[in-house]
Amino acid sequence: MLDKSGRDGSALLEFRSVNTYYGDLHVLKNVDYFIGKGEIVCLLGGNASGKSTTMKTIMGVVRPHSGEVVYDGQPISKLATNERVKRGIAPVLEARRLFPRMTVYENLELGAYTQPRGAQFDEDLERVYELFPRVKERRTQLAGTLSGGEQQMVAIGRALMARPRLICMDEPSMGLSPLFVEQVFDIIQTINRQGTTIFMVEQNANMALSIAHRAYVLQTGVVVLSGSAAELRENEDIKQAYLGEMQVAPT
Repeated sequence: MLDKSGRDGSALLEFRSVNTYYGDLHVLKNVDYFIGKGEIVCLLGGNASGKSTTMKTIMGVVRPHSGEVVYDGQPISKLATNERVKRGIAPVLEARRLFPRMTVYENLELGAYTQPRGAQFDEDLERVYELFPRVKERRTQLAGTLSGGEQQMVAIGRALMARPRLICMDEPSMGLSPLFVEQVFDIIQTINRQGTTIFMVEQNANMALSIAHRAYVLQTGVVVLSGSAAELRENEDIKQAYLGEMQVAPT
């Protein structure tokens, strides 16, 4: 059965009534997400809206107080982060988080720690180099000496080395020049066309919605809008949501 995005409607990742807390602070409030297989889904919202907490909850850094995170039909809320990576979920972290005193190659190598070495590793490495020729050029350089855009390419390449089915990206455009932003979003589309599902947290609404199939808008831990990316691009309330002016409809 096809959903309104035109995808096949089968979920790869779901949040089912998820509530998360930091101490007494209620961060995610009864949140539901649906990320279909093969989709690019973006999560929009301002500061302190719960976007990064969403990513931490997917990766197991934060555990839900109630509700369930379901991946490929199986609950994963109690799984450790490394087990989630083994099952095919790879993060591209906010601010890249590379190991600056290690080379580009060594950072990529770390991304493959859950995978067997040998021909498969070589194949995955070559795929990264084909996607990012500049990464190949810089492979012996210390990661900390790269530009922000180059570091983001390495961060995405490191995630790909895990052979993920789902990549979770936290602010992939943060701190990048306009040229690098366009390059990174082009690469995200290419990776998706090659079969990888993308769930992306992003403040650059125009760029995110230009490549996404569907989107959610999160405000103070509540999903206040969701729909196809095309619909949300035309919705004036998106601007209000970023300014913190949107009101949640009473239930």
